[in-house]
Amino acid sequence: MIPDLRLIRAVADLAHRAPDTRSLVADDGRTLTARDVLVGARGLAGELHHRGVRPGARVAWAGRNDPGLLVTMFAAHLLGAVFVPLNFRLTTAEAGRTLEHCAPHTVVVEPELDAVYAPLTSSPAVQHWMTAAEAASARREPPEVPVLGSDELAVLIYTSGTSGRPKGVMLTHANLWWSQRSTGALVDTRPGDVALVVAPLFHIAGLNCLTLDTLARGGTLVLRRAFDPDRTLADLAGVTALFGVPAMYAALTRARGFDTADLSGVRTAIVGGASAQTDLFPRFAARGLTLVPSWGMTELAGGGALLPAALVSSRPHSVGRAVPYLELELRSPEDGSPVTTAGVTGEIWARGPQVTAGYWNDPETTAAAQAPDGWWRTTDLATQDEEGCFTLVGRTCEVINTGGEKVVPGEVEAALRGLPVDDLVVVGAPDATWGETVVAVLACGAEHPPTLDDVRAAASSTLARYKMPTRVVIVTELPRTASGKVDRCAVRELVISTPA
Repeated sequence: MIPDLRLIRAVADLAHRAPDTRSLVADDGRTLTARDVLVGARGLAGELHHRGVRPGARVAWAGRNDPGLLVTMFAAHLLGAVFVPLNFRLTTAEAGRTLEHCAPHTVVVEPELDAVYAPLTSSPAVQHWMTAAEAASARREPPEVPVLGSDELAVLIYTSGTSGRPKGVMLTHANLWWSQRSTGALVDTRPGDVALVVAPLFHIAGLNCLTLDTLARGGTLVLRRAFDPDRTLADLAGVTALFGVPAMYAALTRARGFDTADLSGVRTAIVGGASAQTDLFPRFAARGLTLVPSWGMTELAGGGALLPAALVSSRPHSVGRAVPYLELELRSPEDGSPVTTAGVTGEIWARGPQVTAGYWNDPETTAAAQAPDGWWRTTDLATQDEEGCFTLVGRTCEVINTGGEKVVPGEVEAALRGLPVDDLVVVGAPDATWGETVVAVLACGAEHPPTLDDVRAAASSTLARYKMPTRVVIVTELPRTASGKVDRCAVRELVISTPA
């Protein structure tokens, strides 16, 4: 018997068992019950099939967080098709390249993105276009499509991480399901939870960290089209769980109502997507809420490591241990040999049922990431302590080569965490003498920001001289990617363009 791990099956079971369950709450207050979600998905699936969507075809959504995004995904899955949530921040040129790469049969477009996609309607890569309103009102009876297997492709998530060209990460129904089981085994999730969804659903953290599992358990998703600190603080009075990137949590602490906001009902608050400034944790702890650090990536269908709440105060820099059902090892970036000594930097390799099969139409990049025996090279660098907890220190592509010496930016950033700044990042910049030199970029609104002498003094007790920054650049805020990560490529370009 083929196991059916598609989330749409859980949604259908819920619609029949408890049809009036409040499943989705839109930004404008519209509410969809479990019955509404299933009826909408079936009606759209029938329309998509009528237009020619068959198993394996791609169906894309161009828009913000909205019930329509999830209903479109479920409709695609009813037909054995592949869902592609598009980044709503793409330009027309970027969107065109993405569409050419994944060649979706149908693209559903929200009104606010009409200007972006209107020039692309003649693209031969797309067979059909639908408005979000047409998709929401579709009510054709769908065919019964046999379950093809849990290893069939479910979604394509386009990601560039913090550098490089976008890649379409292939995730199966099994990948999504196992990732949900891993996270659910470590955090306090319950039927009836109310999860606040403020992270973009076109990213895996927004889509599959708490979101889909909450829906499958019979909980409620409160979908916000954009992150607003004041509104989020108000929302937290009525939710039990949320995921956010560090920049979001930091913005909450700066909001006027943070010290009086009602956070008492939040049981699970996961922080991931980037390294967090450690002062976030005591700020929230003082309000009675423990932020749970995590690490993950699109290629793992979500979370790969999570720090138990009991260890947060003693290991604020750590992202925790490997989640259940996933193996993580540190390997030498040079030769792939195991790194077994605590505190020594290595590349994280991952193996397990939630690991992607590769990148869409990109066999060369897939081959470079796939190691023997099912291991996946993540390119993330970390150290591991005696209890198996990982601390991120950077990525292999970010390593700075200064005079033949290798400098990991995360190690320098850790040494500078005590500086009185809002945020910081370390990058390499071209240097005529050394090839590259270490530059500290500080986000600081203070009247007297730290000087280079201050920065080097802060690092002197823990870093060798060649690792110390030779230059400081002050900015009001760091450029970020759509997922909230520091955009290191943009930071490096900023440094290069700023006179020394």
